[in-house]
Amino acid sequence: VQLQASGGGLVQAGGSLRLSCAASGRTFSRYDSYAVGWFRQAPGKERESVAAISRSAGSTYYADSVKGRFTISRDNAKNTVYLQMNSLKPEDTAVYYCAATGGRRWESVDLGTPNYWGQGTLVTVSS
Repeated sequence: VQLQASGGGLVQAGGSLRLSCAASGRTFSRYDSYAVGWFRQAPGKERESVAAISRSAGSTYYADSVKGRFTISRDNAKNTVYLQMNSLKPEDTAVYYCAATGGRRWESVDLGTPNYWGQGTLVTVSS
């Protein structure tokens, strides 16, 4: 399974970006077999969880720092998970990674140790 993250870029504070995480691969079966999340890592900082979505899309998780500004969603028919980021702040600047975990319960947003990671996409928010 390969995860392809895209949509990063340079934006001014207060602006918006939408990240996408598309899944593919020879062993890939159904995207709804996986809980999916977004993580980010800023320079000099540890990687942190930003948001996650359950296999059903009925449950979501957000870090306190992004609640009310970011929205995670998924389109299983397109094998894609999205992260809509609004009201961006300079402290949101980071490399954003998507990750997927198989075998989770239908409504679980706990990715545990993800099975698969995307390559990362850089988000830079200027002040």
